[in-house]
Amino acid sequence: MSDNQTFKTLSAISLQGKIERKGNLDYLSWANAWSMLKQNYPNAQRKVYESEHTGLNFFSDGKTAYVKVGIIVDELEHIDYLPVMDYKNNAIPIERVTAMDINKTIQRSTAKAIAMHGLGLSLWTGEDIPAMVTDKPEPTKIANPVKTSTTTTTADVSEKLPVLSTKSEAWAKVTQYVQANKSMGVDGLVAQLSRKYSITPAVKKAIDELLKEK
Repeated sequence: MSDNQTFKTLSAISLQGKIERKGNLDYLSWANAWSMLKQNYPNAQRKVYESEHTGLNFFSDGKTAYVKVGIIVDELEHIDYLPVMDYKNNAIPIERVTAMDINKTIQRSTAKAIAMHGLGLSLWTGEDIPAMVTDKPEPTKIANPVKTSTTTTTADVSEKLPVLSTKSEAWAKVTQYVQANKSMGVDGLVAQLSRKYSITPAVKKAIDELLKEK
């Protein structure tokens, strides 16, 4: 099977019921991603690279650390490099990195490498940092919390979203997303993109025109 066919197969898989929410981002856990991949490609393999200098399953520039994970599907390997980060997505200084940090980063990198084959790739649209995570930070306890109103209107949410424009830097990534998910149709694509952007009628028309391109 060609890489193109593999990508089409995996990108067409419905994630309904598998997507979770963290803050205002959607994510697919590494466990769900791996399970769905193996159900469709039982021979898929994961390769966690080790440093030839230390023999450890992570690499370091002397200040921070990163992992290298490859996912092989039908003899094609996609490799992901991911820094060891805290829950705020800041690189952890090497002297503070623990075995647990490395393990969590490997699992996150696994999800990202799987996405490069097509499964759940839409969740990364417009993101420099992946929305696929494996853990959630513990909530901070606040003494004597002050009660505030939790009522949020649709208008309030819309105002917080950036307006998508065909002239913005994000449009190139959106174009790739649309072309890779044409089967969703214009309404489905707009619904997905509306989670991250405010979609104008002009942009919806531009998306529709992209769908008509061969």
